[in-house]
Amino acid sequence: MLLAGLVLRNVPYITDAVFIDTHWSAALRNIALSIILTRAGLGLDPSALSRLKAVCLRLAIGPCVVEASIVAVVSHFLLGLPWDWGFILGFVLAAVSPAVVVPSMLLLQREGYGVEKGIPTLLMAAGSFDDILAITGFSTCLGIAFSTGSTWMNILKGLLEVVGGVIAGLVLGLFLCCFPSKDQEELVLRRTLMLLGLSIFSVFFSHVIGFAGAGGLCTLVLAFLAALGWKTDKAPVAAMVGQSWDVFQPLLFGLIGAEITISTLSPNTVGLGLACISIGLVIRLLVTFGLVHFGGFNLKEKLFIAVAWLPKATVQAAIGSKALDMAREKGDDAMIKFGLDVLTLAVLAILTTAPIGALGIGLAGPRLLARQVKDETEGGATNPSSIGIGREKDNVNLETKL
Repeated sequence: MLLAGLVLRNVPYITDAVFIDTHWSAALRNIALSIILTRAGLGLDPSALSRLKAVCLRLAIGPCVVEASIVAVVSHFLLGLPWDWGFILGFVLAAVSPAVVVPSMLLLQREGYGVEKGIPTLLMAAGSFDDILAITGFSTCLGIAFSTGSTWMNILKGLLEVVGGVIAGLVLGLFLCCFPSKDQEELVLRRTLMLLGLSIFSVFFSHVIGFAGAGGLCTLVLAFLAALGWKTDKAPVAAMVGQSWDVFQPLLFGLIGAEITISTLSPNTVGLGLACISIGLVIRLLVTFGLVHFGGFNLKEKLFIAVAWLPKATVQAAIGSKALDMAREKGDDAMIKFGLDVLTLAVLAILTTAPIGALGIGLAGPRLLARQVKDETEGGATNPSSIGIGREKDNVNLETKL
């Protein structure tokens, strides 16, 4: 869909025939952002987080912050971006992609790879926190770049966005735990519509009041809290939200691709941008490998975790164009140029790291991770508890037949 968007914008006859309104494009991308953040909030597993909390926090915070800082420094000297725009770019590129990591981990988990040490669960949980941190840092830096006044006041505004988003998410999440009540008809549909409605409202309302970063955090928190309240009933809601993502995913990536005009790109920007992305990825790999050193993993498992932390797609597509949209609203030509640079590097990161990361996870998983042993009758792991449970079931079936 990225390539389709590039075709729509850059092939002469097609470009003349198709008109894409920038306001509608921005609105559709914001809706897609709220949907993917809702999926991330629903996907957080509280029990897995409590069991692997130390390694999970290190893996979520360390690589993201280090890569964002490295990219900010490199882009400042190579691309000439101001420091605040350098950190905007850094946090855009630092987020790992749940759209690539989560399905790959679920597939490996189903096949039994890395399950014994909880590696798929660890990566899915840490990936959600990684995205939260990247979006929070991006929103704070975005507020600093587009605000006037002292830097300390802008940092304070960024902190207020974080606190306000969390509080609003807690309130709306508690509301979703109680309403609609369980005795209503078509409960799953009503819950899904209310969840998506409040999520989209949060993202748009935060833009209206000038606290753009609060909406994303509010969406994550309210979805997580609602899932806690619904417990096992969240699965059908998550499935329905996933269906809505299937609709908006091609729109999101297609519209992102349509923002890139190849004729206006300088080879210098593309070449130096790829250098920034490569340097950030190398540092990220080394930091990730070092941070899981004390997590009880062997060398092969550490290598796999580092490889799995490469792909970037969803968050880059969702927030990569937000700075450009805000620059266009402000009408500042210099900021529009910086916004285009950020968007261009976000698209380059998606095109290069998403297929490499997905391929790397698929090939490295079976080779680097230990597979949980299953018995010959496909009854699960050959441990005493599973065998005992199987015998108890056989006894119950026998007694029923008698």
